[in-house]
Amino acid sequence: MDQARSTISKIFNGEPHSYTRFNLTQNMEGDNSQVEMKLSSEIDEETGGNGVGGHLNHNSNRTPYVAQKFGRTPKNLCFMAATIFLIFIIGYLIGYLVHRNKDLAPTCAPSALRYEDVSVAHETGAAPLMDWDDVKNLLAQKLTTSSMDAVLGQLTSSNHRAGSPGDEDLGNKVITKFKEYGMKTWTDEHFVKVQDPPASGYNRIVFKNGSEERPTGFLSYSASGTARGAVLYAHYGQEDDLRQLKDMNIDMNNRVMLVRAGRISFAEKVANAAKVNASAVLIYPDPADYLIGESTPLFGHVHMGSGDPYTPGFPSFNHTQFPPVQSSGLPNISAQTITTGMGMNILRQLGGRTQPDGWEGINRLGDESDVITVEVNNVLTEKRINNVFGVIKGFVDADRYVVIGAQRDACGPGFAASSVGTSVLVELARSISDMVENDGFKPRRSIVFASWSAGEYGSVGATEWLEGYLSSLSMKAFTYINLDGIVTGQNGFKVAASPLLHSLVQNALKEVNYDKDTSLLSQFGKNNWESAILEPLRMDSAAYPFLAFSGIPSVAFRFHSGSSDYPYFGTILDTRENLNSVTASQVPQLAVRAGQFAGHIALRLVHDHLLQMDLKKYNQLIRSHVVQINARVKAVQRMQPQLLPKALTVRWLIMASGSYGRASSALAADIQNSDLEDIEMCRVINDRIMTVERNFLSPYVSPRDGPFRHILLGSGPHTLKALTNHLDSLTTANPDADAELFCNQFAQATWTIQTCANSLAGDIWSLDNEI
Repeated sequence: MDQARSTISKIFNGEPHSYTRFNLTQNMEGDNSQVEMKLSSEIDEETGGNGVGGHLNHNSNRTPYVAQKFGRTPKNLCFMAATIFLIFIIGYLIGYLVHRNKDLAPTCAPSALRYEDVSVAHETGAAPLMDWDDVKNLLAQKLTTSSMDAVLGQLTSSNHRAGSPGDEDLGNKVITKFKEYGMKTWTDEHFVKVQDPPASGYNRIVFKNGSEERPTGFLSYSASGTARGAVLYAHYGQEDDLRQLKDMNIDMNNRVMLVRAGRISFAEKVANAAKVNASAVLIYPDPADYLIGESTPLFGHVHMGSGDPYTPGFPSFNHTQFPPVQSSGLPNISAQTITTGMGMNILRQLGGRTQPDGWEGINRLGDESDVITVEVNNVLTEKRINNVFGVIKGFVDADRYVVIGAQRDACGPGFAASSVGTSVLVELARSISDMVENDGFKPRRSIVFASWSAGEYGSVGATEWLEGYLSSLSMKAFTYINLDGIVTGQNGFKVAASPLLHSLVQNALKEVNYDKDTSLLSQFGKNNWESAILEPLRMDSAAYPFLAFSGIPSVAFRFHSGSSDYPYFGTILDTRENLNSVTASQVPQLAVRAGQFAGHIALRLVHDHLLQMDLKKYNQLIRSHVVQINARVKAVQRMQPQLLPKALTVRWLIMASGSYGRASSALAADIQNSDLEDIEMCRVINDRIMTVERNFLSPYVSPRDGPFRHILLGSGPHTLKALTNHLDSLTTANPDADAELFCNQFAQATWTIQTCANSLAGDIWSLDNEI
């Protein structure tokens, strides 16, 4: 060994070799990098002869050591061979140990091994991934028509209005199911204020000198009192409908608007009427849209928001004490539903001008002599409601979760409105729990199953939960999947979702079958799936407050029968028999497909190491709004130059849009170039993705004044759409337009986009400071 060490010493202490130094300078403007290469002799010259090793030679006169030439004798050759063999053995052992440690380390990438084969990985906190094809096939096996049909029978109720004994009994059935599946369960209690029809007394209408009518339907949160004015037929009460009436120079001040149900929510109809100073609104189901008979009453609400409108922005817990306050979304005019027979009776007697072209029917608009009296006496009551929850905990990021929710209550039987969604919720909980318990599926993240109450009053239960835990949910919940009204027909399929989820929705459409040989995508969206299947998220959907109030990417979907809405929503005719009539008795089969679609999205989000969210979709939406705003600003500066400051420019908004585009592209590049076997890196990237939706909520708007603060998908003057409309008003010098207000909102929207881009970029040193 002494001879071997001597030989190795002679080999490595031979004549010194020159070495190179690399100096890489990255040009931040994108030019080619420069590479500087220098030999050690050059470095010595630059440092005055004291190069590497030179600083160790304190005696400058010392002669450098030069190794003697190594003789190639048989003995020396044997020593060299032994040395090389020894080095090889040592290198092999080091490589083996490194590779073994790497195998034992927690992994974020998919593993081909089953969970039971890798017990060590579980001990370190990593959950070995089941192959995705196995996951989706398991879900398809678990969700069956027979099991769905059985649950539909168990959870169907004829009387489960929010806060009633029937609602509480149904909630107990749901939580009992969750416990049977081995899930951790809990309830969330709220005390909320809602409007119900008068317990003693009635609402009434009197048209001209006719007899008094007492409708049994009602609209919760209507202003109480008596209104009197001339009837004005306003089609569906949409903004375009009222604009057409305005273009005809029809005075809408103090008129009682008669509008058809459908196309937009009751709340939007009333809000539009209030903007033109109408005195009241009557809503009727036209027989062209609703074949429900002449005497069937309609139920609904007219709060232009969600949740308890008497605690806006705050949770309605029993122990909270807030001063009296009301949501800005409460109407200041009376609103009442009337039956088809009442509506048609009024229409037949209207005089005045003929309706605009394109409006269905041959109705007159009404004149000043068509006077009607509307009296609303709804009663404000407090109700105790319970939301019910169950959770399947994740095995890596248990504190990150997707929420799947369904409304439990209804004003009548509510079979399509709530029973089907609640049944699918329970069946998904059973199926996924069984996959975890018996099939070795280990979700990385958690799945929360939520059964909401008071959905009929405007997603009250869901919104109160959001308000109560907003600070936690905005950092933890990364997606909400809504199961309300998912089966209302069989001839079409619609999806409303955050742009972040569009790619995930498309993949689900491809992989979930409509029948044995056809996918949902092939059946309903062959040519252009986005135009055929995607639709805007409606304000009366429970997914809307999750997205526009809380900044959580959300998705809602439904099987439907065509262009018209399901005619039995909000009536006592929403029964299993009537839903069977519009689905050819395929309710359990359609419910299973709906469950597979929702389950596919949820499981993909908890299975993959990175969240499948498409950041570039928002880039396209932002750019579209910026183009429109830029064109309209130029139009105002050309047509009404005195209204806007000369210094106003769209340049900053364009640059903020560019910042978001670059940040989203940079994150995509980071994902592409990252080591996805690093669990912590996966978590950091996912957290950056989760900030996107939340950062589109305007920080300059109070939840009381504008609860839906999302600048792209929300509602209110802070949105980019509202900025475009404001510019249109400035172009025509509309007296309602306010140039100073526009400039303020324009600056706030610009900085909101830039803030989102900064957050998306990640660390502070990665920010794009070009703006």
